[in-house]
Amino acid sequence: MMRPKITIIGIGPGNVGDMTGRAMTALREAEIIVGYKYYIPFISGIVCEKAEIIQNGMRQEEARIEKAFEIAAEGRDVCVISSGDCGIYGMAPLVFEMIRREDADIEVEVIPGISAFQKAASLLGAPMGHDFCVISLSDLMTPWQVIEQRIKAAADADFVTAVYNPKSNGRYWELHRLKELFLSVRHPATPVGYVRQAGRAGETVKVTNLAEFDPEDVDMFTVVIIGNSNSFEWNRHIVTPRGYYTGKTGEKEKLGQSIMIESFRTIEKELSNPDIPLNLKWPLLHAIHTTADFDMENIIKVDEDAVERIYKRLTEGGVKTIVTDVTMAASGIRKGALARLGLNVKCYLNEPQVAELATSKGLTRTQAAIRLAVKEDPDALYVFGNAPTALMELCSLIRRGEAHPAGIIAAPVGFVHVCESKHMVKPFTDIPKIIVEGRKGGSNLAATLVNSILCWPDAGMLKPGRDV
Repeated sequence: MMRPKITIIGIGPGNVGDMTGRAMTALREAEIIVGYKYYIPFISGIVCEKAEIIQNGMRQEEARIEKAFEIAAEGRDVCVISSGDCGIYGMAPLVFEMIRREDADIEVEVIPGISAFQKAASLLGAPMGHDFCVISLSDLMTPWQVIEQRIKAAADADFVTAVYNPKSNGRYWELHRLKELFLSVRHPATPVGYVRQAGRAGETVKVTNLAEFDPEDVDMFTVVIIGNSNSFEWNRHIVTPRGYYTGKTGEKEKLGQSIMIESFRTIEKELSNPDIPLNLKWPLLHAIHTTADFDMENIIKVDEDAVERIYKRLTEGGVKTIVTDVTMAASGIRKGALARLGLNVKCYLNEPQVAELATSKGLTRTQAAIRLAVKEDPDALYVFGNAPTALMELCSLIRRGEAHPAGIIAAPVGFVHVCESKHMVKPFTDIPKIIVEGRKGGSNLAATLVNSILCWPDAGMLKPGRDV
């Protein structure tokens, strides 16, 4: 004699088109079906007309399974339907729990379905392309303290996170708390997508970011998906790369950027004031990453919108040259970024006419080099990481109307004329500038500030190192 059988069927999110073939076959062959009354209409066009339908209301899951057990105890096979995938917040675990508890001799078959988060993800693009987790905010059977621990773990571990049961009439604050926890470790521009009634009538799809995400725009029929640090929004879709495409550029490059991203996250957490404009934060993070010196918070000064303004001059304004005071500063500017943007870097210090000009005019070689540079490239981005006299020379040439820089990076280092040179450049309010106040500076620091400008479009996602 064959054992009675309970078949648990995941019917998908609610649309027949999202049902698996195996699920549809099982439903057509079913003689007895037990399910939540809200889901019965989803299968009405599939089941046999003679099939016996047993249904009840919300929060009566245990009663449904007990009814299925009664039917199986009579020696009849029965199907239990569950929305989405029956093993994900579905009925399958409850069936197995009761069989174990009752030590019942019943055969069980589990037929998986498309989960609501999978359907929502497909409508959002490809947000689940890398490691992810799913968290339910319902505290009916799980204490909130446990849920909050899981939220923190997911945020810290950089998982793409799908959120079930985000809100109900009685649970209005939990999603706000989740957002707060994610914002404590994730960048505000992290993509967030949410789908209401995925696969059902009234389906709506929205894409935003973590900072602008409004929990009040969500209800109990919504699935929320929060991207990870590599997720990006494109054409109203969210994409989380797996790494196949970026891997083509070489494993060392990919690893280098990954390390740099992690370093920036660490630095941001340790800033005394992380709530500063991105125009300042982006070059500041580069500066601290290069120097490991958090005093940069006190001495990096950035004109309003300077980074964006200089970037636009280099990419849209016809300026294609970056002039440095010394070759070491030039060597630290990323070659990949220069090639990507079609820019070139010049240091005039070793030009043959520089020595002659310096001798004849009583100038330092770096002063002479800047004087020569201005004759050939008056509109360039000028970068100083070593020689204060070179910066002072540029200031004189600007005042005489001979130089019109697209921007100035003022980071000479030392003890003589260094502070004065930086003060001299400040009155040129129409020229966007990044200044390293005081004695500190250096070619490596000047170069990294340039690199921050060249990758300005990546600032919003806090993803440095594109050209590493």
